[in-house]
Amino acid sequence: MDDAHEASKTTNSPFAAEVIERIAAVYAIEERIRGLGVGGRRATRQAETKPLMEALKARLIAVKDGISRRSTLIKAIDYMLERWQGLTVFLDDGRLEPDTNTVERSIRPIAIGKKNSLFSGDEGGGETWAILASLLNTAKLNGLDPEAYLVDVLERMVSGATKANQLHELLAWNWKAAPEAEKRAAA
Repeated sequence: MDDAHEASKTTNSPFAAEVIERIAAVYAIEERIRGLGVGGRRATRQAETKPLMEALKARLIAVKDGISRRSTLIKAIDYMLERWQGLTVFLDDGRLEPDTNTVERSIRPIAIGKKNSLFSGDEGGGETWAILASLLNTAKLNGLDPEAYLVDVLERMVSGATKANQLHELLAWNWKAAPEAEKRAAA
């Protein structure tokens, strides 16, 4: 569906704008049914979204013959029609999303971190980067605020409050459990 958006930007075609409006109507339905159960999402998609998608496909096919084969727009139309089955699989399965945006958003930080790590300088910088990334991601996985965790851990290490033989206490899961253990001991 991103191809329609790209075609609209590059061609300024009224038809591409029409396709985007039709897709926006599909997303408006998705916004409305977000949070419903699998059955409710499927039923709404069958009743409301499927006719919109069928009309879109018919419109793509009807317009296709009148467009130059060298046009950016025809390439976008062909791309959509060639992948129509995959594009519409969400209509029959309430568990699926109409796009991969959720997954892409969740892996974006990994891709950005991977690119950023290229600027670590040398092998030592790369090791430091890896350690820091591991600490921060472990904190996130344990439901901690990574900044608060890292600040506290570094303060404890630099001040000597945590000795070398106690470093295991600063591991994210132990650090998280420590205040709860202190509360139980005080009670």
